Amino acid sequence: MINTGIAAKFAEKETPFYYYDMDVLAKTLEAAHVAAQKRGFHVHYALKANFNDAVLKAVQRIGFGADCVSGNEVKKAIECGFDPQNITFAGVGKSDKEISYALDHHIFAFNVESIQELEVINELASKHGVKANVALRINPNVDAHTHHYITTGLDENKFGIPNADLEKCASVLKKCDFIELVGLHFHVGSQITDMTVFKSLCVKVNEWKNWFEERGTQIRVLNVGGGLGIDYKNPDGNTIPDFEAYFDIFDRFLERKPNQEVHFELGRALVAQCGNLISRVLYVKNGVKKNFLVLDAGMTELMRPALYQAYHKIENISAAASDEPINYDVVGPICESSDCFGKEVPLPVSKRGDLIAIRSAGAYGEVMASRYNLREEIRFVYSDQL
Repeated sequence: MINTGIAAKFAEKETPFYYYDMDVLAKTLEAAHVAAQKRGFHVHYALKANFNDAVLKAVQRIGFGADCVSGNEVKKAIECGFDPQNITFAGVGKSDKEISYALDHHIFAFNVESIQELEVINELASKHGVKANVALRINPNVDAHTHHYITTGLDENKFGIPNADLEKCASVLKKCDFIELVGLHFHVGSQITDMTVFKSLCVKVNEWKNWFEERGTQIRVLNVGGGLGIDYKNPDGNTIPDFEAYFDIFDRFLERKPNQEVHFELGRALVAQCGNLISRVLYVKNGVKKNFLVLDAGMTELMRPALYQAYHKIENISAAASDEPINYDVVGPICESSDCFGKEVPLPVSKRGDLIAIRSAGAYGEVMASRYNLREEIRFVYSDQL
């Protein structure tokens, strides 16, 4: 629960806005850093989760690299101080312009998702007179047991080089004079809380690593992606993910040689719990079948519930606890029926002007905001500035 002292300071601010608890962010980053460092693992932060300047600078200061999925994310990472030699560029549809920018800045590696992309990078690298490091993204066909929109590791997904194409891919690589194969890349999905999924991933990584090595190709980097989930239902009691258990799975089950590096691409697990969307109640509509709280924030500020039917804990931080809470449908002002943050949410008796906190919104919140309905640009408040 956001404490009453901070909530009182929110009352003076125009809503809606994202509130970032920089202390929670710092503690989460430190926990991940310690757990990874003791095992010699390398962490790249996935900018797609949150590219807020203050958040990025905190991530950069702790020493993590950057995992980017667009040319502008590569540019943003460099502007925020990330070492280009610690930046990877993933994504199934990299444009020539984006590839050229990354080549000019000598990033660490491209995560390549098709044979044609491999050929394009080789051609562009030859024009730029440089050699491009690449990691081949292999689809491991591991079910992440998560929402089908955020599953990426099955044969039916658009991501990665199909297993059937790997023989041809290995042949094409030998003809690419401006390509250096440095690693293999895997990613099975997002918001994964079942650790056995990562154990299954390790088995697949071991198989493909051995497949390449048996054919005389030495692999320096094993990039196992990210996907570690958070506890959306209990953000206060379980604020920091269990990074020890997560990294321990890979430490125990991933077969690697002494000089092989293991890289991770964590996003949500690092930043989700530090962010909260703060909104005001515009109207209370009490009906025969439904009670509605209409907020001044909507799907334009937080898309996840409309897009994924995702759960976020919702709290009234103005009202005192009620003996008998009322169930409300908490909705936004956007002219879409999907503009709903939660149905039948038990809350204290609420009134116009009350402040509502939508928790665990630090990942895939601000970055997915839009100007639909000509909404205003999103605002931010940071705990270290209150």
